[in-house]
Amino acid sequence: MASRRSRRALGVFALLGSLVAVALVLAGGTSAKPKATPFKAAWIYVGPHNDAGWSQAHDMGRLYVQKKLGANVKTTFKENIANGPQLEQTVAALVRDGNKIIFGTSFGFFSKKLAAKYPDVLFEQATGTDTAKNLSEYFGAGEDSIYLSGMAAGAASKSGKIGYVVPFAIPEVIRHANAFALGAQAVNPKAQVKLIWTNSWFDPAKEKKAAESLVTSWGADTLGQNVDSPAAGQYAQSKGIPWVGYDSNAKKFAPTSWQTAAVYNWGPYYLSRVKAAMDGSWKSGFYYGDMKDGFTDIAAYGPKVDAATKAKIAAKRTQIINGTFNVFAGPLYDQSGKLKVPKGTTLKVLPDLYAMNWLVKGVVGSAKG
Repeated sequence: MASRRSRRALGVFALLGSLVAVALVLAGGTSAKPKATPFKAAWIYVGPHNDAGWSQAHDMGRLYVQKKLGANVKTTFKENIANGPQLEQTVAALVRDGNKIIFGTSFGFFSKKLAAKYPDVLFEQATGTDTAKNLSEYFGAGEDSIYLSGMAAGAASKSGKIGYVVPFAIPEVIRHANAFALGAQAVNPKAQVKLIWTNSWFDPAKEKKAAESLVTSWGADTLGQNVDSPAAGQYAQSKGIPWVGYDSNAKKFAPTSWQTAAVYNWGPYYLSRVKAAMDGSWKSGFYYGDMKDGFTDIAAYGPKVDAATKAKIAAKRTQIINGTFNVFAGPLYDQSGKLKVPKGTTLKVLPDLYAMNWLVKGVVGSAKG
């Protein structure tokens, strides 16, 4: 009897085991599919991601991508990266980590040679001109919004002496300095813009020192900049003089000195390029955004910008958007008074603006740095 019960118990256990096995198989067959591996995209910044300027504006664009695509994408960034060995090592590490598209946000970061080294990775570089099968270039008409911010500086200056803190003597910065000066002269024909070169994109100590020199040694009563930190603005705030920023809305650093700033909206471009990389439709190209497509504009005004100045800037902004005004339409003269752009001629983005190596009349300083 005991033997029969034992055999019966064994049979029951065997049956239960079979049922459990079947249940596990069925459960496995009806379980949710494993989550897809997120697409990896990376950004490389020349300065800190929270510099209140250029790099922070790009990082806001990265965060925009992350917000829009959610768990489908994993974004990362590397900051304070210099051209040369550090940049090459950074790219190699990002590729090893599985990033399929990398945005280099400074001039000279990427080259055809570097892109060729990683044919399965897509590269996007801000402010350059080199393109290849897996290398694209992007930037925008910053000169338009910088011209408008120059108008604010020209209107704010009582003496007509405006100091402008600039990084490197390259065509990008030269055309921006020219646009700033032309904007200032549009509302203040006698305006002069003096340059001091810091030879660095982000160096708060140098920027503050340059701002101080422009005020104390040259007599500037208004400051502007094409560098990345708010140091010049903080100095302007301490002296109670107007300041025009660049790249980001940095009003909080100089609440009463702040006038406005040229700004870029990188997010929509980054989103479109990451999505294209994800769905396989990405193609190399040269993108140059403008006010019309919302890529560039000016930041909110500070408390001391009067209604008349706002109206003049708004009118010029409308003309830029509808194409009836171009910042670099002739006649334009260089520092020596020589005619460089005749009346009826307009400089083109490529090759003219990307090769600009001369300063307009009214700019004090050297185009060689």
